[in-house]
Amino acid sequence: MNMKVTADKDSLALSSRLASRLTPCLRGLNFAQLCFGVLFCCAIPLEAQKENVNERFGQATEAMREGRLDEAAAGFAGIVKDSPEFAEAYFNLGLVREEQGRNEEALTSLAKALALKPRLHGVNLFIGIAEYRLNHIDQAVRALRRETANFPLDASAWMWLGVAELAAERPADAAAALDKAVELDPNNVDILYHRGRAHLLVSKDSYAKMYKIDPNSWRVHQVLAQADAEADRHEEAIAEYLAAIRLAPHQPGLHEELGTEYRQTGKMEEAKAAFAREVEIDPHNSLVLYKLGTLAVEQGDGANGKASIEAALKQNPNLKDSLYYLGRAEAELGNNPAAVEALKRAVSEASDGEIAQQAWYQLGIVYRKMQRPDEAQKALAAFQKLKNEEAARQQGRAAKALGKDSAAVSGAGQNPE
Repeated sequence: MNMKVTADKDSLALSSRLASRLTPCLRGLNFAQLCFGVLFCCAIPLEAQKENVNERFGQATEAMREGRLDEAAAGFAGIVKDSPEFAEAYFNLGLVREEQGRNEEALTSLAKALALKPRLHGVNLFIGIAEYRLNHIDQAVRALRRETANFPLDASAWMWLGVAELAAERPADAAAALDKAVELDPNNVDILYHRGRAHLLVSKDSYAKMYKIDPNSWRVHQVLAQADAEADRHEEAIAEYLAAIRLAPHQPGLHEELGTEYRQTGKMEEAKAAFAREVEIDPHNSLVLYKLGTLAVEQGDGANGKASIEAALKQNPNLKDSLYYLGRAEAELGNNPAAVEALKRAVSEASDGEIAQQAWYQLGIVYRKMQRPDEAQKALAAFQKLKNEEAARQQGRAAKALGKDSAAVSGAGQNPE
């Protein structure tokens, strides 16, 4: 008797999302959730040999949903015995076997599903995941490449291909696959994690090769300086930038980076000299002109600060927080109305809370100079409010971190699952 049954149209998308949420770095893969999604994607074959196949399929599905794996496996095994052309039942049987830890049997069933329907959505993906679990990395890559070729819009397949390429120690290929996955699913944290790891390994490989080619290159010193700067080792970063500059004294960017490190360590005159030298090398660098101007403002030199910032803004009108520093420069020059206008705009356009706080504070100081006490009081009250809110947030973060540390200590003697 012929039977025609429709499947849940959204189920394959669900299974793809579940696959994308599996984290390969864990010791095991949660195939129970995965299988649940896939079970609903399967359609009963149009030519079923027995009238009750639909009912049996539903029963096996329910068993899988409830975690009764042996019953689900028996159900799907019976279906494929009676309907040996039912590719989707082989697919589901393979997933159940995978959840049971019977990986080789899982692959046998998945391969049968693939042979019956070479373009069955998801089958190559789960073959790849199974091969990955068995540490058959080359086989996993081949299966996952087939899946991405057949279904290029499947973010989960691209993610797993990237994970497998990482296991195969091909970080560049992994990064390419994971970049594609991010394009398709930009907010998936698992994809973003693996993508970041892949690009980090690509960077490390590139730097290692660079060092091997020429360990005394100024580029090597620059990379070491950047690594020191990111780790807040600012004195070490300064030493590496100076070494790079000795080898490449006219290279754009080096003096700017050196100036930034000097500024971090409070060496303002050295920072000013480094920024000035960068401007000589690259007069069209709007960012270093801006840095030179903000440094001058912080040192109380309103005239030179304003001149540098305005020159930078002519090249790039979108430099962030420029209104705040222009307002401070105008205040230092005694141009109080201009300072008020700039600082009021800075409050509404500030890129972060710290700048907003300081803009309110400076605005209050300028109002006082202008003998406008009510407005000064309001501005300083706004400053204090923002400051208190930030302090409360910091206390909340500290309390949360302390709670996590306490939990870690209390659970330290427990066995890992």
